[in-house]
Amino acid sequence: MNAIAERYADQGVGAVFIYTHEAHPGENYPHLTSMEQKFRHARDLRDKLGVTRPILVDALDGACHRAYGSMPNMTWIIARSGIPVYKSDWTDANSVENAIQYFLDVTARRRAGQPLVPFRVERLDYRTRDREAFYKGLERNGPKAVEEFRRAFG
Repeated sequence: MNAIAERYADQGVGAVFIYTHEAHPGENYPHLTSMEQKFRHARDLRDKLGVTRPILVDALDGACHRAYGSMPNMTWIIARSGIPVYKSDWTDANSVENAIQYFLDVTARRRAGQPLVPFRVERLDYRTRDREAFYKGLERNGPKAVEEFRRAFG
């Protein structure tokens, strides 16, 4: 996602990461109980995963996460007008980049004078499943996170 943010920054596309909570708390990254702890976890996320986009930290009670639907690994694209134009319950770089390209094309078409009207669409996208990388992420949180996930989902 960092590469996509960098690729489209000069075209007026901004990107932020909103740190909400630990999806799979463990010994290393337990359930959040204070904003100080939450900021520390967000800094670790930035440093260990190399997030280069600005990171905004949600309230301790997850107010922002709830307001935007509480999806597990969500992405939203919001137009300059403040209107959400894309939402996904899972962040997939290919899907996000496809949407950005589409909306940049819409902007170019409008500038060219095409009379455009909005409509809603729903589609099913696909992402690569990488269990090894997923479990490596769980392991970063601690053995408890791995065990609880395996117990819940096999």
